[in-house]
Amino acid sequence: MNVTIEVNGERRTVDVDPWRRLLDVLREDLRLTGTKEGCGEGECGACTVLLDGAPVNSCLVAAGQCDGRAVVTVEGLARRDGGEVLLHEVQRALVERGGAQCGICTPGIAVCAAYVIDAEPAVAAAGSGAGGDGDARAKVRELLSGNICRCTGYQLIVDAVVEAARARQGGGSR
Repeated sequence: MNVTIEVNGERRTVDVDPWRRLLDVLREDLRLTGTKEGCGEGECGACTVLLDGAPVNSCLVAAGQCDGRAVVTVEGLARRDGGEVLLHEVQRALVERGGAQCGICTPGIAVCAAYVIDAEPAVAAAGSGAGGDGDARAKVRELLSGNICRCTGYQLIVDAVVEAARARQGGGSR
């Protein structure tokens, strides 16, 4: 079956079994290897991508379900400005804060966190409210609860996401 998907802003058509996992189509057919397989059961979040703007575990989505839809992978979070690659605030903050370690969970966390700071402006606002940083960190932990990391203990990830949310709120550029 021919499946046409807009992947990271580019229209791509692949001839695949409609029941094949989106994860495999992205990695094997489209050579977008940033998306990782962790558990293969939708439990860890390592393979998170955005499907029509919402986070999904790509190991649980059949390629046939994606025909005519838009997918954003970790590679699609960054953008090009001429010849320069500009990382998304989340990607930059994860690197700068040490929130990326072994790299298996990082792409899924980055995609989910990008969704969180774009869709949940309350994360950045929480840092300036009565509860201060504690509110922002608690909200980030809740919103990223579907992403499992075995290396960092989460604090560095949470710090990075809060920093990225504040950069976004403060008008930081993507």
